[in-house]
Amino acid sequence: MRWSVGLEAQCDREMLLEEIVELADAVAYHSGVATGIGSTRYGAQIVVAGETEEEAIKEATEVFERCVVTAGLPICPIVRVEAVSEEQDAMEDDE
Repeated sequence: MRWSVGLEAQCDREMLLEEIVELADAVAYHSGVATGIGSTRYGAQIVVAGETEEEAIKEATEVFERCVVTAGLPICPIVRVEAVSEEQDAMEDDE
């Protein structure tokens, strides 16, 4: 099953445009988008495969952490994680 997982990390300084662009480039391979320009948080929405929500969150967290390193962002604690399966998303669209 495919999951869309959103993650955010909290830092002690504002993120620059160039930094978030680098993160966007890094997560693009995972159908991802990045956020955080001018904020003390940076984040991404990443699509991963997993049988359960926990498995999807674990995979997305690993991908996110690798992308943060690739983008050259400071390593900051992850403060928000949210996962939605394709099935859940489809049910919400039907309502």
